[in-house]
Amino acid sequence: MTRYLVTGGAGFIGSNFIHYLLQKYGKTVEIINLDKLTYAGNLDNLKDVADQPNYRFVKGDICDTKIVDEIAHHADIIVNFAAESHVDRSIGAPDDFIKTDIYGAFVLLEAARKHGIKKFVQISTDEVYGSILDGSFKETDVLEPSSPYSASKAGADRLAYSYFVTYGLPVIITRCSNNYGPFQYPEKLIPLFVTNALDDKSLPIYGDGKNVRDWIYVMDHCDAIDFLLTKGQNGQVYNIGAGNERTNLDITDCILRTLDKPKTLMTFVPDRLGHDRRYSVDTTKLRKLGWSPKHRFDEAIAFTIRWYQDNRWWWERLKSGEYLEFYKKNYRREL
Repeated sequence: MTRYLVTGGAGFIGSNFIHYLLQKYGKTVEIINLDKLTYAGNLDNLKDVADQPNYRFVKGDICDTKIVDEIAHHADIIVNFAAESHVDRSIGAPDDFIKTDIYGAFVLLEAARKHGIKKFVQISTDEVYGSILDGSFKETDVLEPSSPYSASKAGADRLAYSYFVTYGLPVIITRCSNNYGPFQYPEKLIPLFVTNALDDKSLPIYGDGKNVRDWIYVMDHCDAIDFLLTKGQNGQVYNIGAGNERTNLDITDCILRTLDKPKTLMTFVPDRLGHDRRYSVDTTKLRKLGWSPKHRFDEAIAFTIRWYQDNRWWWERLKSGEYLEFYKKNYRREL
């Protein structure tokens, strides 16, 4: 039996990772999901597994040393997804990002050291490298984060590495490209544009829309993390990506074509402050270990769009604010 502490497990990638573990390993794993349930933490993401005996939810903040200490000794592996993660929000409220992303990671690392955790995976991001016009970033390249969000993730990334060097903590750091898939909070580009298009609302495109990102299906990201838990080397950084570089205009056009919506829904708005032009990571290091993505972009993006079409109940509550108010009033911490 392998025991996991998944932080931020009610969020987009964290909840998909929990589904991945339960689908692949069944009753041979035990999972504790620690999530603060901010606006992006959604227990509806895990309704189908909530009653499984080997899954438990704990409402709490990774910055809370008492809660983290209470549950960390039950885990063999910690996978830290918990973070403030939206660049736009980091521009307006950078202090939240510094506290959660850096201090929260510190609290988790201290608990991992105290309780002899067998593996600690720090989920970082390709945004820590900054923008690159040509070529792709390797794991050894200099970090040049350009937003408070990416700077806070870079800080946590390097803090995790320092715990490997200083204390011998078995740390692995992953830097993944842009994810897409079910359960993504509808402030991010793909779910926002899909849900807006379904309601015939405008799709706000920053600048000229030619910013480039490498898009990876969320379950491929989860698969890569699981792969690295057994094949990765402690103290190492691994880039994760799928090689699906698309401009924001490409993504917008794909969504409108799939939904048979007019291009008149496209609305160009002033560019975001510090908007990086292109992200691209070299995944040679990971692929040499034997990993490769399993999902083709055209198939996975079509499935993702259909999922939002078929699950209005999920995203309409979020966009109306109903979900957050419900859990503020009704959900209490459970240990």
